[in-house]
Amino acid sequence: MPEAWIIDAVRTPRGRGKKDKGALSGIHPQELLAQTLNQLGSRTGIEKGDVEDVVVGCVSQAEEQGANIARNSVLAAGWPQEVTGVTLNRFCGSGCQAINFAAAGVMSGQQQMAIGGGVESMSRVPMGTDRGGLDGHNLHLRDKVFQVPQGISADLIATLEGFSRGDVDRFAAESQRRAGAAQEAGYFDNSLFEVIDPATGEVTLARDEHPRPGTTAEALGELDPVFVKLGATVPNGNGKTMDQIALERYPEAGGRIDHVHTAGNSSGIVDGAAAVLVASGDYARAHGLRPRARVKAMATAGAEPLIMLTAPTPASERALQKAGMSAADIDLWEINEAFATVPLQTMRNLGLDHERVNVNGGAIALGHPLGATGAALMGTLLDELERRDLQTGLVTLCIGGGMGIATIIERV
Repeated sequence: MPEAWIIDAVRTPRGRGKKDKGALSGIHPQELLAQTLNQLGSRTGIEKGDVEDVVVGCVSQAEEQGANIARNSVLAAGWPQEVTGVTLNRFCGSGCQAINFAAAGVMSGQQQMAIGGGVESMSRVPMGTDRGGLDGHNLHLRDKVFQVPQGISADLIATLEGFSRGDVDRFAAESQRRAGAAQEAGYFDNSLFEVIDPATGEVTLARDEHPRPGTTAEALGELDPVFVKLGATVPNGNGKTMDQIALERYPEAGGRIDHVHTAGNSSGIVDGAAAVLVASGDYARAHGLRPRARVKAMATAGAEPLIMLTAPTPASERALQKAGMSAADIDLWEINEAFATVPLQTMRNLGLDHERVNVNGGAIALGHPLGATGAALMGTLLDELERRDLQTGLVTLCIGGGMGIATIIERV
């Protein structure tokens, strides 16, 4: 089977995802991705017309992010019209899935070079803009599988696992500390590029603007839990609160959900884009492209959809099995910090040392631009493996609806 070589990875800085307040909020999401593609093309020196497909993750595919943002971004970037684009939605795992699809095309021998990436402008196209809700408002599905909002699922995991408010706040503070130290030391600089305002030609954002490195666990402890009110709401026609619905499915929680998640220990809402270039070994050698890593294994896994956020464990285990590896064989892990409980539970399940996980912080500090995050994590992981002269890394993300995704890379 042909190998899928990762040639390079780039990303925008993450801008605060607030309308008229974040530095990237004035830039159309197609333009964010177009600049990302052009940076990837410039850095690698590829013949752009040889890219056989651009696979893009985007969760809120509506309004400015509708109409196949992948293809329109290729056109906005000024790439040859022969280069195609496809947009996918695997919720928070979309950017990682885009890379996996690009890699699968190369590994199958059907493509020689492809790009996987993602984009999300949460300031311009907020969550929920597609109006699909959790289940597409399918009442028949809802009778079979009721899904509660993710924040309630995260609090349910904390309750079942015994993670206290102090546990999640300490984890969040450490994410902020690590991200701040990494930013100060320039550890993100290799993948980052300066985003330009298309209207003025001036630099709009050169570094991530969401981190708050001075954050302490004590300060986080003063924030109110976010999902208490939501847990007390009664969905139309159900007659029970969200919390009650969750507790019926999980009686072992003891009749009460401990709401521990706040805005400070959950992922930040941001804008951003990222892209990863994947090529076959034959193409890379023939065109003088120097690979940075290869895709060793990839997997998805499903889990119970109400609790929703527990599948990074089985997805990682499946990828490890495909690679003939154990968790101990992975040098560095990137576990998306959708909520603090997700990496905490995954580390516990897989017996991981926190010193090998999210070593430069995560989405709590840096933000989570939904469809782009998986691709951004890939670049962060690759940069850190090279900086530390380590060999293997694994990216995993929880996904709405009770899914997880994992990709293992190995430096070449």
